[in-house]
Amino acid sequence: MKINRFFVTPAVVLAVQFSWAQAQTGSQEKLNPIVENFVNEVNNHSQLEDMAYELLDGIGPRLVGTPEMLSANEWTAEKLRSWGVDANLQQFGTWKGWQRGITHVDMTYPRIKSLSATQLAWSPSTKKAIEAEVVVLPKVSSKAEFDKWLPSAKGKIVLMAQYQKIGRSDEQIKEFATPELYEKLKAEKEQASKDFRDYVKNIGYDNNTLPEALEKAGAVGIAISNWTGIMGANRIFGAKTSKIPMIDIDVEDYGMLFRMAEKGSKPKIKIEAQSKVLPDAKTFNTVGIIKGKEKPNEYVILSAHLDSWDGAQGATDNGTGVLTMLETMRILKKYYPNNKRTIVVGLWGSEEQGLNGSRGFVADNPEIIKGIQAVFNQDNGTGRVVNISGQGFVNSYDYIGKWLNGVPKKVKDQIKTDFPGMPGGGGSDHASFVAAGVPGFSLSSLNWGYFGYTWHTTKDTYDKIVFDEVKNNVILTASLAYMASEDPEFTNREKREMPLDDKGQVTKWPEAKQPKRDSKDFK
Repeated sequence: MKINRFFVTPAVVLAVQFSWAQAQTGSQEKLNPIVENFVNEVNNHSQLEDMAYELLDGIGPRLVGTPEMLSANEWTAEKLRSWGVDANLQQFGTWKGWQRGITHVDMTYPRIKSLSATQLAWSPSTKKAIEAEVVVLPKVSSKAEFDKWLPSAKGKIVLMAQYQKIGRSDEQIKEFATPELYEKLKAEKEQASKDFRDYVKNIGYDNNTLPEALEKAGAVGIAISNWTGIMGANRIFGAKTSKIPMIDIDVEDYGMLFRMAEKGSKPKIKIEAQSKVLPDAKTFNTVGIIKGKEKPNEYVILSAHLDSWDGAQGATDNGTGVLTMLETMRILKKYYPNNKRTIVVGLWGSEEQGLNGSRGFVADNPEIIKGIQAVFNQDNGTGRVVNISGQGFVNSYDYIGKWLNGVPKKVKDQIKTDFPGMPGGGGSDHASFVAAGVPGFSLSSLNWGYFGYTWHTTKDTYDKIVFDEVKNNVILTASLAYMASEDPEFTNREKREMPLDDKGQVTKWPEAKQPKRDSKDFK
């Protein structure tokens, strides 16, 4: 998932009466029998933990272009087929093939210490271990000065990221420091970040071009520390080199090396970063279909992206979304045999590189897009869903509110709504549908430390899943899918009048974009 921060205005969940919605009888909630079956199945016969084990422990991270991503496509398709759901893999492109191997990094001078580090995605292999002196970027203030220094990087491993003086989280500092000390440390941290940004700008490079320049100058390796600000959690994205390894080192070890290099101790580290460059790999979406019995050419879409970055297992980004949609399909197939509309689950590939899988699906399936009743997308962690926006559709107030009346009160009462809301611009896969004028809704979850702790980090692991919260989301998604499928009316797609931006210009509805169908221009 890509961060897409937005603000919602709380609204009371609607209480519109609807013939097939739930009703209250005294203190005892009376649910539609099919929804009640959903609740009982999720609470008593959940398969979430078993599926999480198979997907996250068994297959692991799912970086686009890797054998593991293909394994995840095949596993999800087979899981759907085992429940009697028609499923297939739909190709939308190709990507550079790569497979992670071991990463082992040790400091060998001035003392011996194993370091906590990992190679970045698509990093070149070391072939054999390399050992070299570690150096920091020079204290210069212009591109001319920096380019004059560049030849001295030859044969060295360069520390390219900002040095973090304090490796404690802001929350911990705030808890224990005096107010005066907290404000002082906060100001120092903000200034250090600004100084580093200005430094990189002044030397004439950016995060893409600086690694390339160091590599061209003869550096034998590049190390960064993409620290989240929370102890122990670093973000792992893609390498920007083509021949030398690029690794991420945890903030504590990175800081130690930085201080040693800056003080003139000339530390050395030894890097073994094994990986395999493979032939270009086909990229797929896993698509499962339960054909509608009355309106087969109208569709309810269950949406989640299957791919992940590979610093960890991709448990909350987006393993939990995938598990939610798989479990939802399982119980819909089991307890809703006469589905009025066709129900589709789309588990998208290459979301992390620009919503490529869902954009490919939108571009390649115009007849389905024309008949979509609603898309329900989940992609921001393990927490229970607490916000639903109308995504800029004028009449979303009517049908979302009507459908929410079919959701168990315990689940529904957690949710605040925002109508008509603003259209999603690209944070997750619902935006691919919204851009095409289709009612696509993000089932936005309670944070549970998502953006700071697990989003694209080394800590996005199985143990961060709170399965009771995921069960809540399965009940919600299944109920919404059922209600949307049964609704006598086809959803209205009228768009809101867009507001003015800060410059007084009318903002535009997001533009439908074509997917990247290969990796040749990806950075």
